[in-house]
Amino acid sequence: MKYIYLLLVSLLVVSCGKKQDENAVKKPKPLMSLVQSHSATRNVNPTFLKDVKDWKELKAIDSFFVKFRKISPDEALSNAIELKDLIKSLKDSVKPSSFNMPSLNARVNILYNEVLRLADLTEIGAITAEEVNTQVDKTMSAFSDVNTKVNTILAKKRFENEIDIDVKFIGLDTTKIDSVSKKTINLRLKEQQINRNNLDKGANKRQ
Repeated sequence: MKYIYLLLVSLLVVSCGKKQDENAVKKPKPLMSLVQSHSATRNVNPTFLKDVKDWKELKAIDSFFVKFRKISPDEALSNAIELKDLIKSLKDSVKPSSFNMPSLNARVNILYNEVLRLADLTEIGAITAEEVNTQVDKTMSAFSDVNTKVNTILAKKRFENEIDIDVKFIGLDTTKIDSVSKKTINLRLKEQQINRNNLDKGANKRQ
């Protein structure tokens, strides 16, 4: 009888142990360690890469953000300080002359403010995964805005270099060049020149 009692106790212990192991396996991973997918940042247009090839601060941030496309909140926080330092370097660096303008500086400042908020989350013990993921999205979106402005600046510069007349002379808003056909502009300029020539010829005949 004693041996039967010991056997039953042993079976009960083993059974309880298995149930605990199964519960441990089924227990979900903490949310802070779950990998979250984030939209990739917008990049500098490939046709403009040569114009920013020496802007090492911008390129360093662009490369660093690749790891944020799929990252857990814990990993994002562990990389936040390094990212903040990179963005501070961009903010404080001497920018290429083509990009040293208030509109772009404003976007860099917004980016820096967003990464400061991300870095501040590392000091909050009760931070949630959702809050971290949201701030990662905001920081990446701010960097996309920087690159978008870089593309706009370079597109405007290229457009102005391609036409053979001062765009201000014809009242063209070069910030909206995507909606304007260069071919149409050149055709308009030729028509204006022809009209001026005809007027000049008419005036000479009357003299």
